[in-house]
Amino acid sequence: MPVTTFQKTPCGKGFVIGVDEAGRGPLAGPVVAAAVVLCRPRPAGLDDSKKLRRDTRAVLEDRIKRRCRWAVGVADVDEIDSLNIFGATMLAMTRAVLALCNQLDADGLDGPHQVLVDGNLTPAGRRPEWCWPARAIVGGDAIEPCISAASIVAKEHRDRLMRGHAAAHPHYGWERNAGYGTPEHLTALRDHGPTPLHRRSFAPVAQLALF
Repeated sequence: MPVTTFQKTPCGKGFVIGVDEAGRGPLAGPVVAAAVVLCRPRPAGLDDSKKLRRDTRAVLEDRIKRRCRWAVGVADVDEIDSLNIFGATMLAMTRAVLALCNQLDADGLDGPHQVLVDGNLTPAGRRPEWCWPARAIVGGDAIEPCISAASIVAKEHRDRLMRGHAAAHPHYGWERNAGYGTPEHLTALRDHGPTPLHRRSFAPVAQLALF
């Protein structure tokens, strides 16, 4: 069996980590970030997770997890409500990269030479734990394969969490809407009220506390 190699910078010094998140917009559930160092050759068909069919995402997630280096970081609802969603996203990203760097270190591998983050801002200077060179790339989940891989892992991980939570809170359709504010979800919120997994700092949930 051939030895797996991983994506490094063009100069060959250190790994490139791609980072993306899932779950900034929903009314319920955590925000999840993933960090990925791609293998070579990388899995074919990587793209922004939102553009992929669910069955395609599942296949790609399995390939990424079997062949590449990856980790996830989660910020829960209490952290979202206390920090705000942006702060919680930066925290989840930091946790994901730290977990992946710990894996690399445990295997005697170099840390990242660069971390590529989807969006226009990175946790650098915003989280005291963040200590890696970082570059934000707007639309990176569609143009940088390592970020695409992270977007797939993050979305699949979060969707599984929400399907699990749906079993305990069946009224809200989380197995279908992943906690987003769909008409089905909003109707259930009005009829049944919020659960402990709802984000009290988000307006549709906060407004219910006024009645």
